[in-house]
Amino acid sequence: MSSRRVQMMVALVLTALWGAGVYAGHANGHLRFLDRLEATLTDLRTQVRGVQTPPDLVTIVAIDDTVVKRGGSYPLPRADLARVVDTIVQFKPKVVAIDLLLVDRSAAIGDATLANTLASGPMVLAAAAIFPSASETVEPSSQGPLAALPQAERFLLPLPAFADHAEVGVVNVATGQSGSPLSVPMLFRTRDKVELSFPLRVATRALDKPLTISPDHLMLGDRAVPTDTDFALPITYYGPRRTIRTVSAQAIFDGTLNRATIENRIVVIGAAVAGGGDFYPTPFDSLMPGVEVVSTAITHLVAGDSIVRDRKVRIADALCATLLPMLLVGLLAWRRSALGIIAAAALMIAWAGLNLFAFTHGVWLNAATTLAAAVPPVAVFAGVQLWAGGRRTQYLAAKSRTLAQFQAPAVQEWLARDPNFLSKPVRQDAAVVFIDLSGFTALSERIDPDELQDLLKGFHALIDKASVDSGGMITGFLGDGAMILFGLPSAMPDDAARALKCSIDLYRSVDRWIASLPPAMRGQLGFKIGAHFGPIVASRLGESHQHITATGDTVNVASRLMEVAAQNCARFAMTDTLLDAADFHGAPDGILTGPLLTQVRGRSGIVTVWFWRDRDRPSQDAAKAEMID
Repeated sequence: MSSRRVQMMVALVLTALWGAGVYAGHANGHLRFLDRLEATLTDLRTQVRGVQTPPDLVTIVAIDDTVVKRGGSYPLPRADLARVVDTIVQFKPKVVAIDLLLVDRSAAIGDATLANTLASGPMVLAAAAIFPSASETVEPSSQGPLAALPQAERFLLPLPAFADHAEVGVVNVATGQSGSPLSVPMLFRTRDKVELSFPLRVATRALDKPLTISPDHLMLGDRAVPTDTDFALPITYYGPRRTIRTVSAQAIFDGTLNRATIENRIVVIGAAVAGGGDFYPTPFDSLMPGVEVVSTAITHLVAGDSIVRDRKVRIADALCATLLPMLLVGLLAWRRSALGIIAAAALMIAWAGLNLFAFTHGVWLNAATTLAAAVPPVAVFAGVQLWAGGRRTQYLAAKSRTLAQFQAPAVQEWLARDPNFLSKPVRQDAAVVFIDLSGFTALSERIDPDELQDLLKGFHALIDKASVDSGGMITGFLGDGAMILFGLPSAMPDDAARALKCSIDLYRSVDRWIASLPPAMRGQLGFKIGAHFGPIVASRLGESHQHITATGDTVNVASRLMEVAAQNCARFAMTDTLLDAADFHGAPDGILTGPLLTQVRGRSGIVTVWFWRDRDRPSQDAAKAEMID
């Protein structure tokens, strides 16, 4: 196994451990800062989902500012509350739920009147759980699944005179780090008893179905109510305050209450008095009365439209927190280029879209935990990639400079025979051939240096063989390309013909060599050849390190012909000057097309260009347009 694969495996394992650790830490009550982030993201998702029309099951009778102004005091006197309840009972509701803590005695006549009124209809009264600190705590217990319930020190119950005529439910809600209620506990416990929540008690009475407590959910009759791990019901708001049907209790005192808003409905009586303290921020409203939060939970229970965040969703969260970071790091490692970054970004966008889609369709996938699991390892890995990429670029640049320091063997032989060879510049006619690999730069960013070296060695060996067989001189390897001269040490009549033969041999040998490479390389590489004949200036350049080179218009044209070839979906482009000098009129094993009159960069005037391709592979050039490095 290559070192790169080992590094990639180590990165994936560490990423998986990080993601699993983040999820486990948050699930066990640590990393509480993620709750605030999740609350913010939940508010955003709720706002994106938009306002929804709630099932028309509940009517809130609000003891609001209008009522207080009429009565002159708050809390509402018990006699007035009795009048409100009595009027509602006469309109035949399914159940009357009083979201007010009736724990203190008041005027005896008022308490007696209210007690008698409570006995006249189906009633549910609110109780409160008193916890040892500001936050609800959970202590180890041997009660099985009930061990996860919020454990209170005691319950603050209504006065016995009231509780004897009604059912009782605990009205506490669970607020997130942002202060917005995200769930309502369905069950509460002290050390010796378990109590139902106020919304659950109301829903059970309204539906008139038995309640069954299962290990990971509740059953209302034959319908399952999915809850979170601690039997909390996640809630999502339908809209701003008064989205659930709300009437002022003043309508009762004025005698204007519409019977249709009460009859056969769940009626929740609660406070909506400014400054009353029972208000919460929600995604749609900075101050929503607690009675509407409770009514939202009741509606969810009765209608069965609550957002799902149960054990299965928690498992999905754990998988996302573990697998998403691994996939992102894997993509960045697989494609160490812009393509890898684009693929990773596309995956993140897809995950965000899926998360939002699930939320708007009633499934609450945790976003904050997954982000905390994914962002740090991806950032670290990307940073390491950039650092390693810089080192790799430096390494390849140094390797290219090292290769350029070595002359071809034929040049060394000539210099050995004549140390003064080209000590002075020489002007003469010569044929110039350029060859260059296409796609090499992008490929070099994704393969190991050893593989890159082997690739270059194979390519250079082909160039060396073709030039030696044709009697050409390689003036230097240009990393992934080479320049070959025909006309040194002295001009020969067949220089153009040998340059043409060398170009055709290179065409075929490099084509076969690319076809023999692994698919991942073969699909990325191509080549292009340019050849021209004309006057050059040959010389030796450099002081401590000298090399033989050729300059002039002929060299420039030969080099630019590679661009012309690529632009015309060809691999080998040559000038009519070379064809004429080589006395070449075509061959039975190749196809010559042209002429094309064009301009090349760095030269004024028109150049007549011909293209050659192998007859045995007629579709190669047309099927694959080469990329210019």
